[in-house]
Amino acid sequence: MGNEPRRGDALDRDPPVVEPHPSATGDRWRRRIVVDATVRHRVESVFPYLADPTRWHDFAPAVEFRHQIDAGSPCVGTRWMGTDRIGPFRIHFIDRLDVLEENRRVVWLSSAPWNSRVEYACAESGAHTRVHAEYEGELGDSLKWQVGWLPLWGWHWILARDFVRLDRLLTASARANERWRSRHAPSA
Repeated sequence: MGNEPRRGDALDRDPPVVEPHPSATGDRWRRRIVVDATVRHRVESVFPYLADPTRWHDFAPAVEFRHQIDAGSPCVGTRWMGTDRIGPFRIHFIDRLDVLEENRRVVWLSSAPWNSRVEYACAESGAHTRVHAEYEGELGDSLKWQVGWLPLWGWHWILARDFVRLDRLLTASARANERWRSRHAPSA
């Protein structure tokens, strides 16, 4: 697989991606995965899903639970309780919003056992959104034996599929909105 985008309907194929990058340190438990994807919707539709952990379960099957801990509107420093499910394993942790640049960039920091940093950088590309996603962290505790065996290309494939699902979700929503508008348009 090269760095060239694939041709064809984005709903039927993976989004354009790059190969996973091995960790610079070579540490056995350290992971760094980079995914470049195109979502066929405007950034104003895509970014709210990446910036709101309570919406992640809509397109990322590993996300089992997210609940905001801190009161008030989400802002830098706001924390969420999180549970991911990978196979039979439930992984509990805390996410903290580290950077929020509306419709442009969001960065999340996750506590142990993920010990990770996730960045989504969005760029408008016509009516589409290019998402550059970087996932980096060091597996801790029980994650080493629960999911440490998964090769980088497997992690990359799983994370890239989340953007395919996000594209499908937004397409279905846009179609439903259009159907509603066409049936309920005011008479002239």
